[in-house]
Amino acid sequence: MTYSVSPIGFVRSCFKEKFAIPRQPQLAPAARGVLELVAPFDQGDAVQGLEHVSHVWLLFVFHQALEDKPRLKVRPPRLGGNKSMGVFATRATHRPNGIGQSVVKLDMVEPNRLHISGIDLLDGTPILDIKPYVPYADMIHAASNSMASAAPVLIPVEWAETALHEAHGHALRLQEPLVALVEQCLAQDPRPAYQTPTPQREYGAQFWDLDVRWHYPEPGVIRVIEVVLAEH
Repeated sequence: MTYSVSPIGFVRSCFKEKFAIPRQPQLAPAARGVLELVAPFDQGDAVQGLEHVSHVWLLFVFHQALEDKPRLKVRPPRLGGNKSMGVFATRATHRPNGIGQSVVKLDMVEPNRLHISGIDLLDGTPILDIKPYVPYADMIHAASNSMASAAPVLIPVEWAETALHEAHGHALRLQEPLVALVEQCLAQDPRPAYQTPTPQREYGAQFWDLDVRWHYPEPGVIRVIEVVLAEH
């Protein structure tokens, strides 16, 4: 038996590419976006009552990681990217039906859109459903996961003077907490765990309409060296 589903909306996100997106929601509170609803859900009746909710679950499609052949095992980044694990024991993007879920903060409700933060969603992500977060049922104090028992250890993020000046200027233009966004995402060290970069090697990712570049001047330290408008 097969089923068909259709998006109820799409996310307009600060993340324009997969690299440097936090590997879980809520790890970067400054990561903001807008869930734009589509007909017939783009009217007030569909979201009535959400003004009483602080967080929502989003069910979505990993639209840039869909595959024809299901994977039984994956290599999760949390385990260094070199160790295989059963797909159902991980939150890897390579899902049997391409479905993911995230709990995000609900900042503002409008009849046809939801303003959300703490997201880990790529720009253009199709949303399949919205469900309110219910603390007494969703917060399980005795829950455990020995493979991911705590949030990743953060590493220091430094700024070149010119890059920080550029970031502040673009933050004012975008009206977004850009410096906090970059620091929160990069502090989780988005590079593959098996890589040992030299100080000369540069990495880059796009946040909003900006290209952000950084390097590792010494082990365990990130230095942001450039924040410029992305080329289109």
